[in-house]
Amino acid sequence: MELLAGMSAEDRRQVLASGRRRRFAPREVVFHEGDPADTFLLVDVGRMAVRAATPLGDSVTFAVVGPGEVVGELALIESGARRSASVIALEATEAWSFTAETFHRLRRTNAGADAFVLQTLAADVRRLSGLLVEALHLPVETRVLRRLTDLERQYRSGAAPTQIPLTQDELASLAGASRATVNRVLRSVAADGLLELRRGRIVVLDAAGLAHRGSAGF
Repeated sequence: MELLAGMSAEDRRQVLASGRRRRFAPREVVFHEGDPADTFLLVDVGRMAVRAATPLGDSVTFAVVGPGEVVGELALIESGARRSASVIALEATEAWSFTAETFHRLRRTNAGADAFVLQTLAADVRRLSGLLVEALHLPVETRVLRRLTDLERQYRSGAAPTQIPLTQDELASLAGASRATVNRVLRSVAADGLLELRRGRIVVLDAAGLAHRGSAGF
């Protein structure tokens, strides 16, 4: 879903001219949970993880945002809101940063931008509803496979195999699983030739086979 997709070339030029190009190093914190929500980002290069703290003090990753996607915009809908999650660059990342003033001006003057907000809300509700159903009704092993399939699509560049530069701890956080469970699932799938485990990354050799295994269950 692309914020600028529904705009004319001139509108896109004006929008980008009102933003500021920012660069983030790998593992750099972009937003802290609880920070004032005064900007939003349109990702151009790289990927970011969206994380929130649990009541027990742990950190849970619930989304990975990549090129063409927006992060931080929902908090701007409510005046004076605070960030509901932290955002961390997973790799070298470049994004356009826009102020809250720009965000609200876009919604007033550009129907495409306002429609984007509504579409984003609807997509988030569908995604979170699906994750809730999975958490309540699917085995943890299947959730691990489905999150891995999601990541394969996110990182796919057209050239096989797809390399996912996330650790097993990060995959465990996305799947709501323990690292031991993730390691067991990955080793089982690797033994079947669907992926390879390398230091700090997972290499998917058979995306279709991985997706089928996730849909069929562990």
